[in-house]
Amino acid sequence: MQPSKLVQKYFREANLPTIWCPGCSHGITTKAIAQAIENLGLDKDNTVIVSGIGCSSRAPGYMAFNTVHTTHGRAIAFATGIKLSKPELNVIVITGDGDASAIGGNHLIHAARRNIDITVVVFNNNIYGMTGGQYSPTTPTGAFGTTAPYGNVDQPFDILKLAEGAGATYTARGTAYHTKQLISYITKAIDHKGFSIVDAISVCPTYYGRRNQAGTGVQMMVWLKDNFVEKTVYDKLPEDKRAGKFTYGEFHQEDRPEYTAEYQKLIEHVRGEQ
Repeated sequence: MQPSKLVQKYFREANLPTIWCPGCSHGITTKAIAQAIENLGLDKDNTVIVSGIGCSSRAPGYMAFNTVHTTHGRAIAFATGIKLSKPELNVIVITGDGDASAIGGNHLIHAARRNIDITVVVFNNNIYGMTGGQYSPTTPTGAFGTTAPYGNVDQPFDILKLAEGAGATYTARGTAYHTKQLISYITKAIDHKGFSIVDAISVCPTYYGRRNQAGTGVQMMVWLKDNFVEKTVYDKLPEDKRAGKFTYGEFHQEDRPEYTAEYQKLIEHVRGEQ
């Protein structure tokens, strides 16, 4: 499907253009989600997109689905309630790195632990953009933010390792540059029966780029191209060739009982005893 037709089908054209800064790659990831939904042929009326607060969380306002714009860090909690009340719905969470892994961190790990069938797409730009450029749980050590004017001393989260350790049954990472692969990972994540998460690496030239002298949006996209290596390729590289490189790809997939299905079994069991 041509992008223009994709926009006509899946976006609220009256709400466009977006409010995202020039060079921000959130639009690329938003389009990737729409393309994944198109690839799967999902019914728009049976698809819900939930967001919290942040730059990325503006995305549902542009998307022509059942959408819910919730409170900071609580998107996964709202999504859990929606999925439990109507398990037949396709529930997708759009969230940022701070929204998902800072104030929303407990919701993330417990949704993963339960293996509830929702898909979380993290628009990960390593910074709090909308609220002023504060460093986030994924800001690299030594990088600068408005709350780290002398450099961040914290070690960053690897969101996928965090989610997998908590029980996520599908994890993948893509970048705004490697769009074809990102679409594939999001498609597989939505189709997966269980808790799935895609770490979508994005660029923020306004706050992260300026603070860290990373250049324009185009220059930051070129950096993604030059520094991210597909996981299977990375695994074959000699140690000296891995220095300074980051990986994208599928990291974990397993089959495990899904939460809403198990919950329904419990309801039926209780009813059978009455």
